[in-house]
Amino acid sequence: MATANSIISRVNACFSAEKNTLQYPKLHPEPEPTILPSNQSETRNDYTSPRNSSDSDTSDSSFPYFETSPSDSNEATPFHPHSPWISSEHNYKQFPQTGLIGSLFREQGHIYSLAVSSNLLYTGSESKNIHVWKNLREFCGFKSNSGFVKAIVIYEDRIFTGHQDGKIRVWKSEFSSGDFDEHLEHVGSFPTKKELIMTSLNPKNYVRVRQKGHRNVPWIRHYDAVSCMSLDEEQGVLYSGSWDKTVKVWRISDSKCLESILAHDDAVNSIVVAGFNGLVLTGSADGLVKVWRRELLQGSCSKHVVVQTLLKQEEAGVTAVAVNAATKVVYGGSSDGLVNFWEVEKEVLVPRGVLRGHKTAVLCLAMAGSLVFSGSADNMLGKTVANNLENNKNRNKLECTETY
Repeated sequence: MATANSIISRVNACFSAEKNTLQYPKLHPEPEPTILPSNQSETRNDYTSPRNSSDSDTSDSSFPYFETSPSDSNEATPFHPHSPWISSEHNYKQFPQTGLIGSLFREQGHIYSLAVSSNLLYTGSESKNIHVWKNLREFCGFKSNSGFVKAIVIYEDRIFTGHQDGKIRVWKSEFSSGDFDEHLEHVGSFPTKKELIMTSLNPKNYVRVRQKGHRNVPWIRHYDAVSCMSLDEEQGVLYSGSWDKTVKVWRISDSKCLESILAHDDAVNSIVVAGFNGLVLTGSADGLVKVWRRELLQGSCSKHVVVQTLLKQEEAGVTAVAVNAATKVVYGGSSDGLVNFWEVEKEVLVPRGVLRGHKTAVLCLAMAGSLVFSGSADNMLGKTVANNLENNKNRNKLECTETY
């Protein structure tokens, strides 16, 4: 019991330091999840972290629970009358400008990650289950050995999930006659066991971490929660950010860790491949938004270097970063409720203003064409028309055009 209490205590400390956001009153935890039916550059420098590593799995995340109304855990709420899911011929002009199509619910704690591929929605939560939804109904799912799935990335027939234990797990799906096969197979993890063993044989491949009692550990793996991931399809690499302050670069073809970067002085909360000028952006609880570029060295080696720091703030951590690659605009959300944005001018990102639409921390950002969506701890979803930014004369006081 003492050991379990110690683990829970360390995990609690981890979450309390994450974002400097509002603390919500704790309620009783949700029931244990049911197993899904199958048919339905640091350049490798030493680094430390203020949060305790969670190599051992624990289902208690200490993040406060919200009250939820009773519902069948396998069923969605009733469809919106104009929902495209119940119409064979979709005429989206008939739908209201802002309206709820439907909602999905399972009693397995907070949802931390979403990903969409074709007509399927993937959701990751603090449970060990990753759920797959189709037509607003639970379609299938798969179960891992660690919960707290903070990030999901889909590439071709593979699904990458980032977990609290510092591992990136790889799953493979099969398509048959254009339909998604219900069976998903766990095919490996980053780093692979072989690479981890080979790296461990060389003493030069170790770095010192605060976790694990200030021990030396191999540099190729994360030693705290994987909080974010982003894919560079052109280069065939996957970027992962972690609460251990590092960013790691993985080659997808052979699951090899190409580089480990000591990116920030605190947890990395967001990482995004910009899609222009070969840039990668990171946001951290240390209040910084950094811009990285991959530089080629002698031979086939490369190294990521910081080319610009967009934001420096001491009172608020950066919680989310999003990019509009078409217009070359970068957005950064913070725990103070603000969304800063920058755009490219003469090959350099320059500040253009602040979006003010939330009272508390911005938790996520997403782009959809010319729209910028922001989700916040104030239970509001903000929507801003990005095209308005060009003609707005008072950009520093631009408000969200709509919240709901």
